[in-house]
Amino acid sequence: MRTTFGIKNMQPLKKKTVVAIGVFDGVHLGHRMIIKKAIKEARRIKGEAVVLTFDPHPLYILDHIRRPPRLMSLAHKLNIFKELGLDTCLVIKFDRKFSRLTPEEFIKRVLVDKLNASKVLVGKNFVFGKNKKGTPKTLKRLSKKYGFLIERLNPLRMDGKIISSSLLRQLIANGDLRTASILLGRPVSVLGTVVTGKGLGRILGFPTANVNPHHEVIPPSGVYAVKIKLQNKLFNGILSMGRRPTFEFDKNIEPTIEAHIFGFNKNIYGKDLEILFIKKIRGERPFSSHESLVKQIRRDVKIARKITGNKKIF
Repeated sequence: MRTTFGIKNMQPLKKKTVVAIGVFDGVHLGHRMIIKKAIKEARRIKGEAVVLTFDPHPLYILDHIRRPPRLMSLAHKLNIFKELGLDTCLVIKFDRKFSRLTPEEFIKRVLVDKLNASKVLVGKNFVFGKNKKGTPKTLKRLSKKYGFLIERLNPLRMDGKIISSSLLRQLIANGDLRTASILLGRPVSVLGTVVTGKGLGRILGFPTANVNPHHEVIPPSGVYAVKIKLQNKLFNGILSMGRRPTFEFDKNIEPTIEAHIFGFNKNIYGKDLEILFIKKIRGERPFSSHESLVKQIRRDVKIARKITGNKKIF
């Protein structure tokens, strides 16, 4: 997948394209439906499948009260786009200047002049342009003027509820990983960078990678059986997330994420890895001594090995 950051850096595409537009935070089943349809139709016309997305989320600029926490960092989202088989991704920096573009300026400058759109796919509630004046009626009128097709897709529902990024944020924060994974079409995961920690895991006999999750929404504190994707390889492991109550509990410090990768002992500081949450083993709790903690870790590892050894993880 070819990724371009910024309208000015986007070279005009020669092939006809089918463009999916959206923030796509989480890339859940509803988002995947739109993206897969774009890919299918692009293949049919022998064109390119393009996703047009925005960073940061428009609400970060337009509505400081309703700023949603991110399900996925931009880097994480781009990885998923690539896995889905898109040809091109244009990432537009959403700022005050961009928000002042009129609907027609957006259509002409981006969809027509840069992306050579033959068809555009959007969600049912999609609005665009200055002051949200790009209504469905406006979009239909401008698509006729500039010669491309438009399709607005209804949101997917499951058990009567609309699959949405807002619902997923709630599910993950509440620890309902099973339902969240079903709505995502894949295990709940976070992408993070391995950073230097205090080395407590190694002292206890279980070296860990300390992970900075780039401000993504994370499940509640506890111990989890996980899969870890590192440099396109998938490893089994166990993860502890919380405030280390046995050592230094302080409710004001940020929770730490520490992953122990089974059978792995390489230096991966500074590397990005994706952690896929498979199942929660237990909640976070303090221990009276290091010895009792080590005994519990051994029990946790045994359980995690059994869970992650099951080939069917989702």
